[in-house]
Amino acid sequence: MTLSGHAIAAASACGDHYWAATAPDIIQSAMNRDAREVCFSAFGVMHSGVTRTPLWSAEHLTAVGLRDARQISRVNNFHAESRLPAEERAELRDYVRSGYDRGHMAPSADMPDAQAQSESFSLSNMVPQNSENNRYLWAGIESSVRKLAQDRGELFVITGPLFKGKSITQVGDRVMVPTQLYKVVYDPKRKQAGAYLVANEATSDYSVVSVAELETLAGIDFFPGMPSDIKRTAMRLPAPKAAGGKRKRDPSVPSYREVQTVLDFLRTIIR
Repeated sequence: MTLSGHAIAAASACGDHYWAATAPDIIQSAMNRDAREVCFSAFGVMHSGVTRTPLWSAEHLTAVGLRDARQISRVNNFHAESRLPAEERAELRDYVRSGYDRGHMAPSADMPDAQAQSESFSLSNMVPQNSENNRYLWAGIESSVRKLAQDRGELFVITGPLFKGKSITQVGDRVMVPTQLYKVVYDPKRKQAGAYLVANEATSDYSVVSVAELETLAGIDFFPGMPSDIKRTAMRLPAPKAAGGKRKRDPSVPSYREVQTVLDFLRTIIR
């Protein structure tokens, strides 16, 4: 496991988890404030000391790794990330009686061995997530992406939060609650990419957007060096089973024009 310092761009100590061994590039410099890269054995995190959540968690999913993951029994081991400065990290007490789940960005069910699974329970890989969203729609998205990786052999996946509006809520007076969550998927063999985008609420609605559209929302270049035509075209992503077993998709919700990103939130607190 590795911890890198501030001002992270394409250079990455977590290169094994990224397409072309290249980390996403934070386009807007304000988002680099207290941003630290934390590397784990099966995923890499860019952590924000401002929101006390990941800006993203990245994985290279393979059919072999997921086959191994199915043999691992889940053991909940939620813990604060001791490699982060105390003033920048979430603590277990922040989530107590918050009404939110500790939502994995890199899912524990993706992890190929017991060490990786334990690492996935670091709070540096968590956001406050609506419990119904986490256990139904989002779980369905995670399962669908695993199935897609098994079918296609490998995928590069980047998962993270977005923040909308000027009134961002917190848990524990420390940890910011995202209003949207995204999961970017890239199939390197077929050169296809796309992303799921969902509201952090009890819903069965989700959108599939292009990487280019999501990059505009997030202020992040998820795949530096990727041809623009791949980014502009949203691949067909499998429909997840949502709450109640229903499948539902509303491609117009949320509109990217309505979404306020982490950058916008940072501007409000830096002033």
